Amino acid sequence: MPPPTPHAGHHAPTQQMRFAMYAPEFAADPYRVYAQMREQHGTLALVYLDPDVPATLVIGYHTAVRILHDPVRFPADPRLWQQGIPARCPVLPMLEHRPNALRNSGPVHTRYRAANTAALDHVRQHELHAAVEQIAVPLINEMCEMGHADLLAQYAQPLAFQVLNVILGCPPEIGQHVASGMAAIFEGVNAEAGNVMLAEALTELVDLKRRYLGMDVTTGLLTHPAQLNEAELMHQLVTLYGAGIEPEQNLIANTLRLILSDERYSGDVLRGSLSVRDALDELLFVDPPMANYCVSYPPTPVEVDGVILPAHQPVVISMAACNNDPAVISDQWKGNRSHLTWSTGPHACPAQPLAYLIAQVAIEQILDALPEMELAVPVDHLTYRPGPFHRSLTALPVHFPPSPRLTLI
Repeated sequence: MPPPTPHAGHHAPTQQMRFAMYAPEFAADPYRVYAQMREQHGTLALVYLDPDVPATLVIGYHTAVRILHDPVRFPADPRLWQQGIPARCPVLPMLEHRPNALRNSGPVHTRYRAANTAALDHVRQHELHAAVEQIAVPLINEMCEMGHADLLAQYAQPLAFQVLNVILGCPPEIGQHVASGMAAIFEGVNAEAGNVMLAEALTELVDLKRRYLGMDVTTGLLTHPAQLNEAELMHQLVTLYGAGIEPEQNLIANTLRLILSDERYSGDVLRGSLSVRDALDELLFVDPPMANYCVSYPPTPVEVDGVILPAHQPVVISMAACNNDPAVISDQWKGNRSHLTWSTGPHACPAQPLAYLIAQVAIEQILDALPEMELAVPVDHLTYRPGPFHRSLTALPVHFPPSPRLTLI
């Protein structure tokens, strides 16, 4: 892969032009901010992930693809960067080095990724489909007679959490500690304590699975020929939980928001001319649930599109901005998988089919059960949680005619 090529006329932006991605104003309208970045800086923008964490945000699609396919010049190892970052930094748990596939390059990454992909291959899709249905029905029954609900708190969040526990063979009591720790990390509130809680809970899970092997992903990691040690096992699970709760619940909730607020879907999905899969494809393209991530740390200064990126400083891919780059944007969403939401290159998400299946079945279940469901507030009154990485609603309130409880077959 050739190195990224510079474009004439682009210059490194000045320090005072950094955008604060942690601010509530960014969460309220990130696409307006991405447009400002593009107008002022082109394909790269200077940002703050936290008041003390500067970074470069990649907002050009083709530039992002080149970087994601260049792990030599853009490795994922943050160890030199994090030496100057205090442990209390709220975004550190999302960025710090861990012995897992996400935060390593070269042969180490290859070893970890092989263990993860092999373990994920043990998940049988028909069994996962059934598990999602079995989890969805009781959640729907808790709200269907009331006539109103918050689909994020009462449906998307618990469903994503419970399904992932099934995939990983994690008992609910351990999983609850995992979820609390992971939420603190994503929120950046008490993130250091959340990191400790997460580590303790996953260590407990590994100890349990050593005693009681099963047909689950944790057992697959334990028994893989890579012979992962205790710390490595725990940190593969950190990655799986990180990818399997927050982004998945946002994928479900945000796609429901799209379906319920867009006339193309609010009628056509139920009539069959557009499918839930079509809505998922569009949402993944135009408003990805993990908006900014895929972080790398150049080991030496590197020139990209006429801008010198400093060594050992975060380079963050904005999947949201890149997918909406005017150079590539299209209104043909159906079947279009050219978005960067799952990343690309050596760090592309290995669980894409599972994530698709979980979201599709979850959405189909609730639309079938509550076909007259509508948003309880105008779509532009919905609010989003602050944070530089996720695209997450604070709530998704809906109302519907009260309906009888469902029965599992």
